[in-house]
Amino acid sequence: MTDTPIKVLICEDQELVRAGYVTVFSAQPDMEVVGEAADGRAAVEAARRLRPDIVVMDIRMPVLDGIEATRQLAGPGIAAPVKVLVVTTFNVDEYVYEALRAGAAGFLLKDARPAELANGVRTIVRGESLLAPAVTRTLIGHYAARLRPADTANPARQEVVRALTPRELEVLVQIAAGLSNAEIAAELSITVETVKTYVSRILMKLDLRDRVQAVVLAYRVGLVSAG
Repeated sequence: MTDTPIKVLICEDQELVRAGYVTVFSAQPDMEVVGEAADGRAAVEAARRLRPDIVVMDIRMPVLDGIEATRQLAGPGIAAPVKVLVVTTFNVDEYVYEALRAGAAGFLLKDARPAELANGVRTIVRGESLLAPAVTRTLIGHYAARLRPADTANPARQEVVRALTPRELEVLVQIAAGLSNAEIAAELSITVETVKTYVSRILMKLDLRDRVQAVVLAYRVGLVSAG
């Protein structure tokens, strides 16, 4: 982490919640709130103008929802994508998968503690993806049955299998299960540094931007069971 504060843009339509985020991030010595937005369109315009290090994005917003706003800021084909942290609740969990596909770098629940929220921002700014294991399994796993092809011999699955070594495939499955690097290292009896190397190779070989996209892909092609 450098001495330059992390520039945070907050996109939330509920004024009270937005004010709470401002309080949390402004209290962090390494963060600066550079802007606020109350709808998706304003969020996109503010992000393009202010170029924050990270956008904290609600899903349900007027004018333009958080999923489409995320897609316009971080989706496929965006030349200079902005890191987006989606904040959601369990009762709108069907939107989380689409938010991740739209380019979000991770998500947290709205009842996350202030310290967890601040650390989540730091994690994403460092270039890591934020996927809480339990939430990953609950949210993505719940929708995996409808999202992945029924035929486990489908071409997309076979393409992934061919692209990776057996060990890399094993690591990908562990990532999709929501395990951290340390947990994968313990599970496979290898070092954390070795896990990081495998993760980098997986992302490069499959042309993926981050771990979130790796999780989504693993579910889409049926490498991970929804059960």
